[in-house]
Amino acid sequence: MDATGISERVGVGPIEHGHATRTSFWALTLGSIGVVYGDIGTSPLYALKESLAAATAHAGHAALTREMVVGVVSLILWALIIIVTLKYVVLVLRADNNGEGGTLSLVTLAQRALGHSTGFTIILGMVGASLFYGDAIITPAISVLSALEGLKLVTPALDPYVVPLSLVILIGLFAVQRFGTASVATFFGPITAFWFAVMGIGGLMHILDDPGIIGAINPLHGLSFLVNHGTAGLFALGAVFLSVTGAEALYADLGHFGRSPIRTAWLGFVLPALALNYLGQGAMLLAHPEMLENPFFLLYPSWALLPMVILATIATIIASQAVITGAFSISQQAMQLGVLPRFRVLRTSETEKGQIYIPMINWLLLLAVIVLVVFFRTSSNLAAAYGIAVTGDMVITSCLLFVVAWKFWRWSPLVTAVVITPFFAIEMIFLGANALKIPQGGWFPLLTGAGLFTLMWVWRKGSRLLAEISHRGRPPLPDFICMCENSSATRVPGTAMFLTGNAQDVPAALLHNMKHNKVLHDQNVILTVVTEEVPRLPDEGRVTVERLSERFSRVTVRFGFMESPNLPKALRSANFDVHNVSFFLSRRALQASAYAGLPLWQDYIFIPMARSASDVSDHFCIPEDRAVEVGSRITI
Repeated sequence: MDATGISERVGVGPIEHGHATRTSFWALTLGSIGVVYGDIGTSPLYALKESLAAATAHAGHAALTREMVVGVVSLILWALIIIVTLKYVVLVLRADNNGEGGTLSLVTLAQRALGHSTGFTIILGMVGASLFYGDAIITPAISVLSALEGLKLVTPALDPYVVPLSLVILIGLFAVQRFGTASVATFFGPITAFWFAVMGIGGLMHILDDPGIIGAINPLHGLSFLVNHGTAGLFALGAVFLSVTGAEALYADLGHFGRSPIRTAWLGFVLPALALNYLGQGAMLLAHPEMLENPFFLLYPSWALLPMVILATIATIIASQAVITGAFSISQQAMQLGVLPRFRVLRTSETEKGQIYIPMINWLLLLAVIVLVVFFRTSSNLAAAYGIAVTGDMVITSCLLFVVAWKFWRWSPLVTAVVITPFFAIEMIFLGANALKIPQGGWFPLLTGAGLFTLMWVWRKGSRLLAEISHRGRPPLPDFICMCENSSATRVPGTAMFLTGNAQDVPAALLHNMKHNKVLHDQNVILTVVTEEVPRLPDEGRVTVERLSERFSRVTVRFGFMESPNLPKALRSANFDVHNVSFFLSRRALQASAYAGLPLWQDYIFIPMARSASDVSDHFCIPEDRAVEVGSRITI
C-alpha cells in the first residue's frame, strides 16, 4: 500500500444473501437482463450472418447449403449451452471475491488459496484484464454499428449517416454513466426484456418455414459440419464465437446484481429467447437462402422494419453497458491488486457496494471506441477484430478457475481436471479459429491488450521498486518513536497529522520532517483512513485513537463506501481542534534515470502514470492552508 492514507478491507465469500434482502430479487433480475445480458442479447444481429458468410466464402462456392445452416445453428446453440450456461452461469459465478467477479477476482482467490502472491497468477490476471478491456472497446462499436446498419434496409440513402449517428449515440451512452448502474438498470431492464421477447417471437414465427431446423439441437450436426468443411468450418467457428461474446462481462458484472438474479434471468428468459431467434433465422434461411444479407431484420414484416431498427439500436446501446460496468469493476480490482494507479472511484448506490463509476476509465474507453468506429466503419469489418480478445480471456479464466477449484474449493485434482479440461479444450479450439482472423482485424484487440498489459506490468514493477526505495533504511515504528522522544529536535506547539496507508509503518512525511527540518510537534498523529463495506457509518465510533507515547498516537478514521471522506469534519466530531492541526502529506518527485531502477523506457511510462493518480488532499477534503507536503526526489 502506498502512503496515501487510503486503506481498503478486502474480504472473501459470497454476499448473496444481502442482495435478496437489500433489494427486491426480481428487480435485480430485471436489472441484470438490461445490464448483464445486453451484450450477448445483440449477438443475433450478426453472429449467424457472419458465421454463414465465413462458411460460404471459404467453401469454394457461394451457395448456402442445408448442412451449413443446420450445422452452424447447432454450433451456436451448443456454444450457448456449454460455454455460457455450464461454464459461466453454473460454475464460474461461484467464484466470487466478496461478491465481486471478473478475472482479477479469480487472481485474488487463487493467491489466497495458494497462501502467497505468485508472478504466474498475477501475469495471467493482467493478460486477462487487458484482453477484457479490448472487448470493452470493441463491443459498443460493433453493437451500435450493426443495429444502425439496418437503416440501409429501410432506404440506401441513409447509409452515409450510419457512422455519424453511431458516434452521437456512443458519446451519449458514456455521458450517462455518471448517474450510476442502478439508475441505468431501472431504465434498461424493461427495454431489454422487451427486446428478448420480440427476438424470441420473431424466431418462433419462422421456425415453421422449415421445421427441420429443430434438428440443430442435436450436436452431431455441428460436429459433422466441422468435419466435412475443413478450413471453411474453422473460419465459421471463429464467427460462431460471436454468439457467446458477453459471457466474460456476465462474470465481471457479478458485483452489480448478485449470483441468483443473474442465473435466474439466463435460464428462465434469456437463453430460451436466444435459442428461438437463432432457430427462426436458420429455418428462414433454409427456406429462403437469398436472405443471408441480413437474416435478423428480415425475420420481421416490412412494416415492422423501422421500429425494429430503432429497438435494435436501443438494445445495442444497452449491450454496451455490460462491458462498461464490467470495465469499472475490473479497474477497481486492478487498483486493489496494485496493477493500476489509484483513480477516483465514485459509488453510485447505497445498497449495492459493487455499483461504481470511474470517470478516468469511462472517458478513456469512449476515446478508444470513437477511434475504432472511425477506423473500421462497418460491423463486418469489426467482426474480424471481435472474438479473439474474448476467447483469450476465457482461456485465462479456465486456467485460474482450475487453481481456485483445486486449492480454494478443495476439489480433488482428478475432479478438477475432469470438470475444467473440456472447457479449456473447447476454448482453445475457438481461440485457434479466431486466430485465423488476425490479418483481417484480429490484430487490434491483440495490440490493445499488449499495450495495456505493458502499462500494468510496468506499474506493478515500478510500484514495488518505489516501495522498496521508500522503505530502505526506515526504522521500525517503535524504535523511531523512542528516538524522536529522546532527540534534541525543536518542539513546536500544535498537532501534526501524518497520513499513511500502513498504520504500522513510519510515514514518509514524518521521517523526512525529522531528518531535514529537525522539528517535532507537541502532538504527532499517525493517521490512517479505512473504507468499510457498508454505505454509511454513524459518527459515534468513526474515529479511534490509540496512544503510542506521550507525544505520539495512532488514529484510524472509518468511512462507509458511499460517504465523501471529509477528514476535517470527521476529526471535529471526535473533538480534535482541526484549526491547530497541520496535515503532512508525502509527495514524491520521480526522476528518470538510465543507470538505476527501471529501464529508461519504463520510466517514461511509470512516471506519468504515477502523476495521474488521484490527489490525496482533494480526496480527503483537506484545506489547502492546513496541508503541508513534504517531498522527496526519488530516482527510479
